[in-house]
Amino acid sequence: MADAPLHRTPLYDLHVELGAKMVPFAGYEMPVQYDGVLPEHNHTRAHAGLFDVSHMGQARLTGEEAALEAVITADLAALGAGEQKYSLLLNDQGGIKDDFMVSRPDAQGLFLVVNAACKRGDFDYIKATIGDRATLTEIPERALLALQGPDAGAVMAHHAPDAAKMVFMQAGWFTIDGVEVMISRSGYTGEDGFEISVPADKAEALARTLLSDDRVKPIGLGARDSLRLEAGLCLYGHDMDETITPIEAALTWAVAKSRRERADFAGAEKILDQIANKPAKKRVGIALKDRAPAREGTEIAVDGEIVGVVTSGGFGPTVGAPVAMGYVRTDLAKPGAALDLMVRGKARAAEVVKTPFAPHRFYRG
Repeated sequence: MADAPLHRTPLYDLHVELGAKMVPFAGYEMPVQYDGVLPEHNHTRAHAGLFDVSHMGQARLTGEEAALEAVITADLAALGAGEQKYSLLLNDQGGIKDDFMVSRPDAQGLFLVVNAACKRGDFDYIKATIGDRATLTEIPERALLALQGPDAGAVMAHHAPDAAKMVFMQAGWFTIDGVEVMISRSGYTGEDGFEISVPADKAEALARTLLSDDRVKPIGLGARDSLRLEAGLCLYGHDMDETITPIEAALTWAVAKSRRERADFAGAEKILDQIANKPAKKRVGIALKDRAPAREGTEIAVDGEIVGVVTSGGFGPTVGAPVAMGYVRTDLAKPGAALDLMVRGKARAAEVVKTPFAPHRFYRG
């Protein structure tokens, strides 16, 4: 697939017009930065950033929703009208095939948003799981924008006042400039914000409308990654994959209590055993003692013994220091545990810390 042509989102021409540096990502040509990762990161933390996430997969699920529960961790019966949940898609061994958002924005069933690199596999897996009990309808004709930052609520209030009244993890249909859009109050930066599903042919106009506000600037994948890392949020394919369970990934909270009680999901026996008896390894936050960041793949050692690996790492502009996440033996997964990060054969002092590195500022009312 290395020679397959890259896809373009409906905002490609706008990215180029705005001077974005375009790079391959999940089979798409995507903007990695416009003015630079640092200023874009800082602007999102201080005001509002607009992200193109149209490469992600969107779909509707109708029919017998319980059919989907066989391979996810959420309790769909407990998902009320206008609500959204974060959930995990599991394989038979309890490994994470993907993480995704599921909402009930109307009476027409569920609205799913999955990761770009996984969407084809996710949708095929879901269709095979639900059989004829339910119907999954992919909606590639929709684009997806994310408006993130402390000014996001005020910006949204100007364009869709009712949407700005939602709180974190609510979703519904609204109208902006005469266009019907599905908006959820969520995001993956740790900031307040919204994700806006819009017809692809209306996406550029909506983006231009939002960017006409001085508080809003376009933000690329580079700052999106540093923002989510500071927020202590996993990136699929890095901090979790099909070999990692929700418990190892420190995502036990994403396995609904009712689902644990019913034990009726893929890999339940293994996952419940890990909840009761602890897994062998666990994802943790890591703070470094010096200024040089540790990158993905860096080995973690204690007393010369390799005890884990860094899965995400970089400089945290808001924190003002390098931050990382990775997996260590569970007995070391407690704040204050001393670690060494092996960089070019040299041990660099670090310690386990609580995440998030930068406080979450989701709007909860």
